[in-house]
Amino acid sequence: VAQVATDLRLSMLRAMLASRWDYFLHRQLGQLTNSMSIEAVRAANAYLHGATLISQLIQALVYVIIATLLMWQAALFSILMGALIYVALNRLVKMSRKAGKRQTSFTKLMIARLADTLLSVKPLKSMGREGLVDTVLVSETKNINRALRREVVSTEFLAAGQEILFALVLVIGIYVTLVKWELPIATVMVLGFLLSRILKRTGQVQRSYQKMAVSESAYWSIQKTISKAEQAREDTGGNRTPTLEQGIELQDVSFSYKDKQILEGINISIPAGSFTAIIGPSGSGKTTTLDLIIGLLQPDSGTLLVDGIPLSELDMHRWRRTIGYVPQETVLLHDSVLNNVALGDPEISEADVISALREAGAWDFVEKLPEGIHDLVGERGGKLSGGQRQRIKIARALVHRPRLLIMDEATSALDPKSETAICETLSKLRGAHTILAISHQPAMLDAAERAYRLQEGRALLVKDDAG
Repeated sequence: VAQVATDLRLSMLRAMLASRWDYFLHRQLGQLTNSMSIEAVRAANAYLHGATLISQLIQALVYVIIATLLMWQAALFSILMGALIYVALNRLVKMSRKAGKRQTSFTKLMIARLADTLLSVKPLKSMGREGLVDTVLVSETKNINRALRREVVSTEFLAAGQEILFALVLVIGIYVTLVKWELPIATVMVLGFLLSRILKRTGQVQRSYQKMAVSESAYWSIQKTISKAEQAREDTGGNRTPTLEQGIELQDVSFSYKDKQILEGINISIPAGSFTAIIGPSGSGKTTTLDLIIGLLQPDSGTLLVDGIPLSELDMHRWRRTIGYVPQETVLLHDSVLNNVALGDPEISEADVISALREAGAWDFVEKLPEGIHDLVGERGGKLSGGQRQRIKIARALVHRPRLLIMDEATSALDPKSETAICETLSKLRGAHTILAISHQPAMLDAAERAYRLQEGRALLVKDDAG
């Protein structure tokens, strides 16, 4: 049972991580969390009840064989009565299965909304509107409650109904064998014992089937999630080893999302070792351009070259291993500075982490923490300032020595002083790393050697100090 839950979790995790970015992007975090936790446990319970059902069925067959050897008419009678009772009470099993499906559906919806809502707790509490969380979730909670009540009612009615009907059948069986067939009392007692065992095991088989029916919807739900993720499996590209010694070229690259044209024949050149910025209004395609360079998205037309080699011919995993990525969002673990930088990679030593922190300009404040690199950063890095959190994230991106460092609106939430300091740090990294940044901020534009403006699907070179 434990292995079933583990296998389902690992299968889902691997399928999700191997899926295309556009597929993963449209999955709700709460639903994935629900599948990994609640649905995996319920699916494992379905396996447990299925295995128990088989065990009880075998025991019932053993008693039927013994009864047959003693008196086949009694064995046939017990089988027929057990089957009739099973059919008579099968509606309760169907009720349980329906209740289980409703539980799966409503729990998935509730957990998804809960995860999304909890991310907004701080602004809600700040505005005195945390009561909205209750309003959002009350409907799903009540639906789950109704489904649970139907499950409990059907389960208890099945157990009570079986007990009454089995007692009635046993009384009839004893009466027939004792009065009608005039069998010896000793034989009647043995047949009565076997009849009660057969009926009891038959009832247990039905109750185990009922419990399995309640949980099986979770198994099929997680299997459906895994199947869809596997169908959206990402193309791993070619087998050529990537290098970044000359630069990256986007030649007449176009990309559209559904019916909306995002990029239309853009041309961008990013020389190796340079600091290149991409600017533009929201929705102009800056992040899309980064995703195309990373290989998370594929262009509709045009070519993306790395040192003159089409990106599609490169080993995509190896290409991404050459990239250090710093996102806009603060994604720090409630853990030590060391683990936030190394992310549990056993190949990264403390010396590597310290080196990355120095390179990111973070060592000056990290070494002053009470426990140095072993000090906790707090929930989502709450014990650090915005600039300090950003430097930890840059160190995380640098610790595996990437050739390409990508900054995705990484300074947008910083004050001007902190942003200027980060830009100075990035300028020092120029040459040792190829730096590509997207930003709305003028400080990033000033720090970059080369800059492109994206607007209305086009790319315009607006700065080229090197040229």
